Amino acid sequence: MTQLLEPVGKTAASSPERSGRTPAARTARRKALLHWIAVHSLGIAAALFFVLPFVFVVLTSLMSDQQALTRDLTPNTWEWGNYERVFNTPGFLTWWRNTLLYAGVGTVLTVVSSVPVAYALAKFRFRGRKLSLMLVISMMMLPPQVVIIPMYLFWAKQMDLSGTLWPLIIPMAFGDAFSIFLLRQFLLTIPNEYLDAAKVDGCGEFRTLMKVVLPMAKPGIAAIALFQFFAAWNDYFGPQIYASENPAAWTLSYGLESFKGAHHTDWNLTMAATVLVMAPVIAVFFFAQKAFVEGVTLTGVKG
Repeated sequence: MTQLLEPVGKTAASSPERSGRTPAARTARRKALLHWIAVHSLGIAAALFFVLPFVFVVLTSLMSDQQALTRDLTPNTWEWGNYERVFNTPGFLTWWRNTLLYAGVGTVLTVVSSVPVAYALAKFRFRGRKLSLMLVISMMMLPPQVVIIPMYLFWAKQMDLSGTLWPLIIPMAFGDAFSIFLLRQFLLTIPNEYLDAAKVDGCGEFRTLMKVVLPMAKPGIAAIALFQFFAAWNDYFGPQIYASENPAAWTLSYGLESFKGAHHTDWNLTMAATVLVMAPVIAVFFFAQKAFVEGVTLTGVKG
């Protein structure tokens, strides 16, 4: 009896209907794949639009000096030593240190100075509140190039800080209009009942901010911190105005232009330097992606 049942079981298990190898099953899978591609076609096109240039930069950075001048898309030999050559370039590590100082300290100062202002605009009721919000929005619309001449005269002539990054870092201690507005929009989504409960328990405004609001506002704070970090890391205009005369104060964005001029025919080294400049920003975004997306999404829930 067992010998008779075994072939039947094997035949049933290996039948075309069970294994999905019938023409109908293959057609169904093909239709499902085409349907998925059709639904996600715009997302796939957008992903390729953003990813392919980065892939090209990475592949070019791993080519030899001669091959980088050809039309080849993939390296014949993987020259990982290009990144070491970039790191050994005089001044490159100094540019890294200056950029970390500018982006790191500037981000901390922006968050610390913007949170209390955003909290006041979102939760306080005082005369001139709408006017204050309109002033913040007006500052967002004001291009930095409009005030660059009086600002440069102040920092360079009166404060004697030309050739340093302090004219770019110090103003961040007084808040950022975009960060204040974005965080204010996020704080509006926090119900006032939580704040009222904290005040009933004896918390003052500062303690309510520290113990209740900040833990609930972590996604919004992460969003403004990332925006500020990316803006400072990629800033070229500010270092060009204030630090161009002092190579010891150059940042990566400004130093990369000098590196490109010195290696205008070595496209592999230029691309390797570009990858090293982009890598920290990409890594920070992927690690904080969830909080960033949540913070940006919730900022427009309530007006």
